[in-house]
Amino acid sequence: MTRTKQKGFSLIELLIVVAIILIIAAIAIPNLLRSKMAANEASAVASLRTLNTSSVAYSTTYGTYPTALTQFAPAATPSSTAADLVDSVLATGTKSGYSFTFSGNGTIYLIQADPVSTSTGQRHFFTDQSLVIRANTSTTANVSSTPIG
Repeated sequence: MTRTKQKGFSLIELLIVVAIILIIAAIAIPNLLRSKMAANEASAVASLRTLNTSSVAYSTTYGTYPTALTQFAPAATPSSTAADLVDSVLATGTKSGYSFTFSGNGTIYLIQADPVSTSTGQRHFFTDQSLVIRANTSTTANVSSTPIG
């Protein structure tokens, strides 16, 4: 009898390839999650800068700071109730894994950005009419938190 040589991979070869893929995945996935959190935090800071700029523009146009985030919302005809200064996503108060809280009384305003969960970000941010953005890693940021660089 003659034996024919089979073509293909043996089971042990396939198991070695799967093991190598799993090792690479175990190294890459945590880095991917850290990168996603860093991107979310950068987006939150950029959104706070946008809200600061929009607050100044609103104040210049209407003579007072807004009292709610909805006053920045998109509108066909801008007014003091919907000034068309930010996009519709940011106007909802949630963007890129962060929740934005805006409060004001017309003469001052405070904005806080907090991660929706621990997997979307680690730092909490704060800003007000001083235009300084502050961060805190352990709890909600406030006026006494450390300014970001």
